[in-house]
Amino acid sequence: MVAVGAQPAIDAYGLVKRFGTVTALAGVDLRVPAGEVLALLGPNGAGKTTAVRILTTLLPPDAGHARITGLDVVRQAPAVRRVIGLSGQYAAVDAYLTGRENLTMIARLSGLRRAAARRRAGELLELFDLQGAADRTVRGYSGGMRRRLDLAAGLVARPAVLFLDEPTTGLDPRGRLGLWRLIGGLTAAGTSVLLSTQYLEEADQLADRIVVLDRGRVLATGTSDELKARVGGDRLELRARPGDDPGPLAAAMAGLGAAAPSVDPGTGLVVLPVSDGPGILPEVAARLAASGLRISDLTLRRPSLDDVFLALTGEPALTVPSGGQR
Repeated sequence: MVAVGAQPAIDAYGLVKRFGTVTALAGVDLRVPAGEVLALLGPNGAGKTTAVRILTTLLPPDAGHARITGLDVVRQAPAVRRVIGLSGQYAAVDAYLTGRENLTMIARLSGLRRAAARRRAGELLELFDLQGAADRTVRGYSGGMRRRLDLAAGLVARPAVLFLDEPTTGLDPRGRLGLWRLIGGLTAAGTSVLLSTQYLEEADQLADRIVVLDRGRVLATGTSDELKARVGGDRLELRARPGDDPGPLAAAMAGLGAAAPSVDPGTGLVVLPVSDGPGILPEVAARLAASGLRISDLTLRRPSLDDVFLALTGEPALTVPSGGQR
């Protein structure tokens, strides 16, 4: 449990970074309390990786400042590196060494003596369920195994703050879920995490708070529920039967919701924003009966992060994990 008033894991203000005429970050503020997970959510090119590189001392900001557990990322960069771990978009382990050799080497480079390094490697191989492949060269590992080994490498020195830059890129659904469980276990044990992702569900599942980033600017910050609440209430979705015109269905529902229903003639879907989804269902049933209309499907759902991103940017939302890479 984190003590009240504990030093924030990450505290960044006004981060700016330019590459020639391109502004990658345009005054970004980030704050992660100790023991929490913050997700940077945004599409490719939003500035997520640039922010991670600045916070991990790999890139200096052009303006602004950032501290990791109270340490300045520019003036105290060597000290910052001793308290952080980083797992990037692509596995950074040596494909020609075994899993055990990779972790042992990183432990030795982190200052552990030989026996302690071997012990730490063994602990992480067990934690990440890699014992059976520990003495095989990494080039024979599957993509999911490499990602687990890469995450283990970032934890060798028991960092206070772990940076994960799109850690599940390229993984299939099973591998992604497995990695989510591992990350959940780490945060439950008190590790602070900044997670950069373009996956909506990933942010929803793992983060205490979410920062929506687009074109180098923060569009919104809050918990998943807070961000969804900005979009409005529930969504009532009714689908006309195949071949039926959804127009009469939309007309029958007019005035029932918080706004006029939207209609997709191609799919026969009518979507109605409502403030109290469950409470409105009896009236929906009554209107359907009175009009003699029949439907093929009815769904009541909460707004999703997909809806949040669309509302904030006016553009199609980010990626929902499906086994592919974006």
